[in-house]
Amino acid sequence: MDERMLTFIHSFDSEKPAYLDALERYAIETNVPVIRPQMQSLLRLLVTWGRPMQILEVGTAIGFSALLMSAYAPEGCHITTIEKYEKRIPIARENFEKAGKSDCITLLEGDAAEILKSLKEDGMYDLIFMDAAKGQYINFLPEIRRLLAPTGLLVSDNILQDGELIESKYAVIRRNRTIHNRMREYLYQLTHCEELETTILPIADGVTLSAKRSVQTVKEMGDHS
Repeated sequence: MDERMLTFIHSFDSEKPAYLDALERYAIETNVPVIRPQMQSLLRLLVTWGRPMQILEVGTAIGFSALLMSAYAPEGCHITTIEKYEKRIPIARENFEKAGKSDCITLLEGDAAEILKSLKEDGMYDLIFMDAAKGQYINFLPEIRRLLAPTGLLVSDNILQDGELIESKYAVIRRNRTIHNRMREYLYQLTHCEELETTILPIADGVTLSAKRSVQTVKEMGDHS
């Protein structure tokens, strides 16, 4: 979508809380990646519509997306967010405290691959937002599937790699080929998993929405395979 159309669409966006606007400006000025405006709008809608009471986020950065979800989540919602980059962790904690959200957002420090395994309660999270290292999505998926509630939604951001994903791996610079291969495998796993119904949306840098199918639907698919 061209920039004029995006600008026109974003002109209709409702205002965010002032602290989120300030945090977004800070992120842009300091070159910290935050979710793009289209992704912000989608996430706000999903949280408002789905009313999740337990949210899991993989990839905190400085806390912008966690605070965005918290601003539109129902009262009593709790967000668990995971971050391993040590320099950003204290900034995220400070941002949660400044926004008065420390009680409803828990920041877990460390490698998501290990932390996800330590979260014991199966099917606990109504919404899971994946926005971490793109090459690790495929490695996180087994635990993510376990932790996603039967009626939950998995949202995976930045899955198109600024358009590189449609290219042959040989057209991608060498240092990006591993991520390219892993993201293609992640999309294949999401879209061919009997347990999940997944759609790919070409907004922002690409996003997938994945919902668990009912047990009966999975059984019927198995019967017809």
